[in-house]
Amino acid sequence: MTGHAVLSRLLGATPLIAPSMLKCDFANLHREVGLLESAGAKLLHLDVMDGHFVPNLSYGPVVIHSLRQITKLPLEAHLMISDPSRYLDDFLDAGCDILTIHIEAVPEPATLLRRIRERGAAAGLAFNPGTAVEAVLPFIADCDLVLVMSVEPGFGGQKFMPAALDKLRQLAPRVGKNRLLSIDGGIGPATIPLAAGAGANQFVVGSAIFDTPDYREAMTSLLLAASGAAVSANSE
Repeated sequence: MTGHAVLSRLLGATPLIAPSMLKCDFANLHREVGLLESAGAKLLHLDVMDGHFVPNLSYGPVVIHSLRQITKLPLEAHLMISDPSRYLDDFLDAGCDILTIHIEAVPEPATLLRRIRERGAAAGLAFNPGTAVEAVLPFIADCDLVLVMSVEPGFGGQKFMPAALDKLRQLAPRVGKNRLLSIDGGIGPATIPLAAGAGANQFVVGSAIFDTPDYREAMTSLLLAASGAAVSANSE
């Protein structure tokens, strides 16, 4: 499936809960994916960290290639790495459907975003809490997804930063209806309605799914909260 087709499918299924696989049980990866599929997941969010751009290490194309063999769900690789252009083809060859890069790593990302699209994937652009919305505005036309970080990238389980809500409100009219506006960090039952009300339509969730005994119940509850807040915001 092409990046355009994946994007169209995902836009038609919003609001989206994107389980952050950084929090999954890697000793039972196949089982975890099966549970997420049964719970209604529409895509999987893969946090790729290099120990340089962020102070943590996670996994790379080899693990993603193995994951690709056990699921047909779209895979979004969130590249928290210093030199994404160097590894771009490796991640696409591993089976990623969406590649999201950071503007802090690539301050002029237009060429790389276009290269991702030319390879048949959807292109995402992320930015950190300390980066202003204005930094990403010139590149929205080259994006299929814009990702607002509501925690400092690198570790799971951090507390949600409310300043991200203002960024979502600024971005929502500019991103429009043909792109995903995603938020990542500290998303759970208390924060997802705030993010949805501010305009997000994709929510990267780790602890609020993986720290619960029932993934389906957790995801259903989160979706209901997001949907209700989005409807209320749109009716105002």
